[in-house]
Amino acid sequence: MSMILGLATLGDANIARVLADPPLVWRVIAPDDPEMYESARQQAPRSSLLGRLFGRAPAAAAGPSGEDFALADGEGVSTDLDKAWHGIHYLLTGTAWEGAAPLHFLAAGGRPVGDIDVGYGPARVLSAADTRAAHEALTRLSDDELRGRFDPAEMSKKEIYPEIWDRPPEEDDTLGYLLEYVGTLREFLGQAVQQRQGLVLYLQ
Repeated sequence: MSMILGLATLGDANIARVLADPPLVWRVIAPDDPEMYESARQQAPRSSLLGRLFGRAPAAAAGPSGEDFALADGEGVSTDLDKAWHGIHYLLTGTAWEGAAPLHFLAAGGRPVGDIDVGYGPARVLSAADTRAAHEALTRLSDDELRGRFDPAEMSKKEIYPEIWDRPPEEDDTLGYLLEYVGTLREFLGQAVQQRQGLVLYLQ
């Protein structure tokens, strides 16, 4: 199965709500599929008495909740990076899964949204400030610099998904594929920053 990285805009106030009540993430990434949200709410465990006594934050309770959750102007705008996200992460950081902030944001940045599995693990959120920092750092990198970081042998060694990077360029322009989606990412981050939005990132 493919792993595709999706990104959706979300403001800091709603990011705080999603972190406090993780099932709400489905209202952001699948707004036209209310069953995903309802199913997540029903499966969310209530905190135990011992958990409350020892200061553990309660998980979102099952049952109706979040009726007043609404996306404001500029929120819920989405795009995806197809299967290029891991290769872009490598170009930005030189690593498979790590890297320094803020350029590690695609694979390692942000805060996880509870334990709600949205496809391949939980979604992650970046604040508006973190999104702006990622945008500024990405803007400072030219396509020529990114081309210089493209190393098919090392990417294969590090098992950079989807492990296509050593294909002959005359048959499959994998570098061109990555740079096309870098352009998509730059534009999307720029629009998010203009709207003072943060991000939700999720693998599906």
